[in-house]
Amino acid sequence: MSTPQPPDESSIDRRRFLKLGATAGFGLVAGQVGAESEAAVAKAKQTASKTTMPTRNLGRTGHRVGIFSLGGQGAIEQPENAAIAVPIVERAIDLGVNYIDTAARYGGSERWSQRYIGEVMARRRKEVFLASKTHDRTASGSRRLLEESFRLLRTDHLDLWQIHNLERMEEVDQIFAKGGAIEALQKAREEKLVRFLGVTGHADPAVLMEALKRFEFDTILMALNAADPHHLSFAAALLPMAVEKRMGIIGMKVPARGRLLTPEAKGGAISMREAMDYVLSLPVSTVIVGCDSVAQLEENVGLAHLFNPMTAEQMAALAERAQPIHREALFFRRWT
Repeated sequence: MSTPQPPDESSIDRRRFLKLGATAGFGLVAGQVGAESEAAVAKAKQTASKTTMPTRNLGRTGHRVGIFSLGGQGAIEQPENAAIAVPIVERAIDLGVNYIDTAARYGGSERWSQRYIGEVMARRRKEVFLASKTHDRTASGSRRLLEESFRLLRTDHLDLWQIHNLERMEEVDQIFAKGGAIEALQKAREEKLVRFLGVTGHADPAVLMEALKRFEFDTILMALNAADPHHLSFAAALLPMAVEKRMGIIGMKVPARGRLLTPEAKGGAISMREAMDYVLSLPVSTVIVGCDSVAQLEENVGLAHLFNPMTAEQMAALAERAQPIHREALFFRRWT
């Protein structure tokens, strides 16, 4: 039996999406398989090695992105961990992953994530869409982070440079003020040092919506998982706004760093496949996950290959199962 081809986000029926929005989800980072059976894991690994990664449009960028992408956290941001981290990046590309996400903040002051990814980019830069971020809210500070990112990533350009983790309205004011980070992003694009510009966040949808009102970002990285409907839902208003703007939409925190995969969920643990299918059933371009091992990467890539779109009823049922642990699963949201 062939694996179902996921729908491109541009073809999703608007009314169906609005219905799904009421049950939407948040997040992806840990990469655990959770309650998957050994047989399911074996099938996922076999599928990952023998089939082509399904792709979707990354918004209006023109890039066809695999529905599973590699995040720069997990093992990839751990100190002195090249023996594990570098093979994860290599294997991801071998398996058809063509989008890699990192940030200047990943891996602390040594920026281990960028260092490990850079080891692979020195040989395979042309094979991936490479995204990084600035957490500095000023133009000068962001420019310094960009220049150091080039050195560590062993490249002379980024495909995507993003504002990292906007949490509060005052941060939006800071990046758009005179001398703010947006000036650095625009200048870097004008100089062809970066191709596209994006914004990221997982605390408060209103903050990101305000940023989208002020600037035409090309992409947005937002936290989406099955607990999302229960507190400050990103899918209720932010996601439709991004769809309307034809942005590339990247989902993260899908299993909430494993918190969704625990037995405390109503009716038992939510599996990694359920967690991934939930978010991929939304109009996202791709989901990113940071993995702890090559085996974990292969399992998650395989689950993406096996993706089967959920109905609105299935998504609502999964969200209901997540309700008892929604606070843990939305640990990254603003709660006060």
